[in-house]
Amino acid sequence: MTEEQIDRIIEMAWEDRTPFEAIEFQFGLKENDVRKLMRKHMKESSFKMWRERVKGRKTKHAKNSDGTRFKSKNQRANR
Repeated sequence: MTEEQIDRIIEMAWEDRTPFEAIEFQFGLKENDVRKLMRKHMKESSFKMWRERVKGRKTKHAKNSDGTRFKSKNQRANR
């Protein structure tokens, strides 16, 4: 995986409205894989802060969202 891809996954994981399913669709990583990547590539304190934010957050899972697809301003139009 390239640095650019890792950076994008981390960015998507931090976005409140981007579900883990979108990361899996684009990069093939399940939630547990994203968690491992975040732990490996972030400072421990940042990882812990992120984990607290996403624990139980309904918007991080597509089946619980309202069906509206969120697209970050950093995503290209063809994604």
